[in-house]
Amino acid sequence: MPAEPTTVEAITATWREESARLVGALTRMTRDVGMAEDLAQDALVSAMEQWPTAGIPSNPGAWLMTAAKRRGVDQFRRAETLRRKTEELGHDLREENGMPDLDAQVDHIEDDVLRLVFLCCHPLLSPESRAALTLRLVGGLTTAEIARGFLTTESTMRQRISRAKKTLSETRAELELPTGGDRARRLDDVMAVIYLVFNEGYSATAGEDWMRPELAYEGIRLARLLAELASEEPEVLGLQALLEIQGSRMPARLDVAGEPVLLEAQDRSRWDRLLVKRGLAALENAEALAARGRPVGQYFLQASIAAQHARAARAEDTDWRRIAVLYDVLAQSAPGPVVEVNRAVAYGRAYDASAGLDVLEEVDPAALGDSPLIPSVRGDLLERAGLHADAAATFSEAATRTRNLGERAVLQRRAAENHLLASRSG
Repeated sequence: MPAEPTTVEAITATWREESARLVGALTRMTRDVGMAEDLAQDALVSAMEQWPTAGIPSNPGAWLMTAAKRRGVDQFRRAETLRRKTEELGHDLREENGMPDLDAQVDHIEDDVLRLVFLCCHPLLSPESRAALTLRLVGGLTTAEIARGFLTTESTMRQRISRAKKTLSETRAELELPTGGDRARRLDDVMAVIYLVFNEGYSATAGEDWMRPELAYEGIRLARLLAELASEEPEVLGLQALLEIQGSRMPARLDVAGEPVLLEAQDRSRWDRLLVKRGLAALENAEALAARGRPVGQYFLQASIAAQHARAARAEDTDWRRIAVLYDVLAQSAPGPVVEVNRAVAYGRAYDASAGLDVLEEVDPAALGDSPLIPSVRGDLLERAGLHADAAATFSEAATRTRNLGERAVLQRRAAENHLLASRSG
């Protein structure tokens, strides 16, 4: 039989599971996201103080909710001008075997979580602040964990999160779901933040590590949560499918020595088949909604591309012609330089290297700044064309641009390989 969880493990697991519901419900009650998080944190501290001696409660989430609400009642009682909120918070706060049921205390819990996600992605906040606040309030991560994920100091991240909460409080942002066109725009922001979180974990922009899996898995968890809350939106299901399928490759993206392994060289038996299964199931649900006329977009299309890789038992079985067609559609629905660079890769595989180079030639290098993306893809296509000297120089250029040491090692290795091939042919 598995060992019983320790008190610390139980508190950690409960916090990760319940914090978003807790903060969401408290924000709805207090109309202040900063106060809501403070009350939730106070409840967490109380659990850490009391559970080791009193034992783990049968309903840990309900225990935290009751502790937070009682703390809130105490605060409002001390503020004479907020007696109305005292009554609101104290309403129906009753004991049942020493602890009330969470569902009896807070209605529409999942709606509160969805509202909290939208609140964290308020248009007044920068994308970076949205991501940090989402990880803090919805993901339940500590400030230190978020800072490590985004390669910044804990104090800097604390200030960023604090400013974001202050902005929401000062503008009196409501914990309400937007409607109509505003909801569609905000949902796009929510999905963009989750995608940003995942990508920063899947392919870190800087630092020593090729990946930061804990951040990528948190992005997957948030995508699943959003898919549960907005299950009739094929784009949301598409996002979940995309992250599940891409995330399934993470065990194969490093070899036994810890060196990065590119997609076509990966041992596909190491892919996480459960994540593949979940991703393909989410994509099938999205396809069913799309067949009924629900609109789809870039995440659905990217998931459809990722599914082509997932369904290929071997790299050489990949249907690159189908992927190229999907990228053509994606370029029409969500045009941008990154899409075009990836479309060049697909054309280089589906047809020949020159076809890929023709697509890449149309991309404005200034659109991606000093990103290594364009030279790294150009180097790959030149290598496929047998122009090894040019490929070596281009990979070397890409290596100077990246801030990620793992990616730099890959690019330098490919530059050296092509330099060797060029010297042999010369």
